[in-house]
Order: sequence, then structure tokens, then C-alpha cells
Amino acid sequence: MDTVSVNQFRENLKNFVEQVVSRHEPLKVTRRAGDAFVVISAEDWEREQETLYVLQNQDLMQQISASLETHKLSQGYKPTKEQLNEITGI
Repeated sequence: MDTVSVNQFRENLKNFVEQVVSRHEPLKVTRRAGDAFVVISAEDWEREQETLYVLQNQDLMQQISASLETHKLSQGYKPTKEQLNEITGI
């Protein structure tokens, strides 16, 4: 994560915002008082929130773990060719 001072950020706001959005990388902005803040695109913020939701949901994490085990053992659900075509839109 790149870091810039609040003065640099203020002077180049448009460029820094475009950089954050296009690169999908947050930008840390430091202040003289020592407190800092992070600029992140809305798309990246939403993705982070979804990830946190899944990680904090114990039932979902257990389902993912169980699914991973059945996948490793090749014992998971296997859709038919027609179902795969429907899923993939072919």
C-alpha cells in the first residue's frame, strides 16, 4: 500500500483517486497529528465487506470446510452434463 501525506493527497486528489480506483489498491494518507486514513474504491470496499461476512459466519465457514473435504476425496456433488451446460450458459 502506497503512503502519501495529506498535503500531497489534497494537491493531487483527482490523480490519487483515479489510481486507487484503477489499480484496486488502497492508499494510506498520513496527517501531521499522526492519525492516518485509507482511501479505497467502493468496489473494493464491498468485496472486503462480503469477505468479512463470510469469515465471520461460522455456519458458512463450516459448509466451506465440509465442501473442501468432499472435493479432496472426490465425493462431492457431480452435476450432469445438462446441468453443467445450464450453469455455464452453453
